[in-house]
Amino acid sequence: MRLVLAGVLGVVVGAAGVAGSTLAYRAEAPSQAAECGTAAAKIRTTMYFGLSRPKGTVSELEWQMFLRDEVTPRFPDGLTVWEAEGQWRRPDGVVDHERSKVLLLVHPDTGVAREALESVIARYRQRFDQESVLWETARVCATS
Repeated sequence: MRLVLAGVLGVVVGAAGVAGSTLAYRAEAPSQAAECGTAAAKIRTTMYFGLSRPKGTVSELEWQMFLRDEVTPRFPDGLTVWEAEGQWRRPDGVVDHERSKVLLLVHPDTGVAREALESVIARYRQRFDQESVLWETARVCATS
């Protein structure tokens, strides 16, 4: 999948004045369709799943089963996963380091998709005894 970030801040529309002597410009906020042209306006969500847990770590097999059982049924159109090293500050001020999985999804901006994201997070936290799952979203234009 190819992603194109839209960087258009405004569309300038020209209009000729009386007798062609004056040229006026008006700035308009672009619609989502104008921003993306022929590409589809979508949401890109990136999720960060820590692999450490109180009793060991999340194994590669457990992660693959989680993707198969929880993520893929909710986002069957595709996803990207990569490994990362992360760090975070615990409430006591100590900085912890841990291996992580980063999951990137491109999906429509719908209530169904938001509920699916919340379900994935809740299931991961419950299944692997996690305090949280970091996630971020951004509007993107996507073509396939």
